[in-house]
Amino acid sequence: MSELLEKYPIITNVTVAWGEMDALQHVNNVVYFRYFETARLEYFNRIKLSVNLKSSLIGPVLGHTECRYKLPITYPDTLTIGARIVDLQDDRFTMEYKIVSTKLNQVSTIGKATCVMFDFEKNTKTSLPEEVRKAIITLENIDI
Repeated sequence: MSELLEKYPIITNVTVAWGEMDALQHVNNVVYFRYFETARLEYFNRIKLSVNLKSSLIGPVLGHTECRYKLPITYPDTLTIGARIVDLQDDRFTMEYKIVSTKLNQVSTIGKATCVMFDFEKNTKTSLPEEVRKAIITLENIDI
C-alpha cells in the first residue's frame, strides 16, 4: 500500500463507521469530503497553518472541491488517506487527496480542493503568509 501513497507527505488513517454507509450499503458520497477534511487538517497542523480565528484573522477557505469515486467502500474497513499540495500560488493552493482501502488494497477515491487565503477582518482574499509558503515548500520538497 505504501507505493500507492509514496508521493504524499501526509498520511492519515480513518476507520469506516457503520453509520457512514447509505441504503445501498456503501459509504455515502458526502462522507468522502469529511475524509478529505480530516487529511487537510492534518496537513494544516503539520505546516502550522492556524485556523483559529481568535489568534489569526487570516485563514484558508475552500474555493473549490471535487471527488472521483473509483470503488465503493463498505464497513468494516480502514482507509489510508494521502494529502499533498499540487499547485501553489500567491493567494491559494490546491490539495490532492488519494484514499486507499486497506480491505481492498486499492485506490478507492481521489479528490482535489483549492484553498484560498482569506482575511476575515477585511472580508477579502489575501496572500499566503510567507512562513506557510516556506513550510509547504519544505514539506513537499519543492525546488523554487
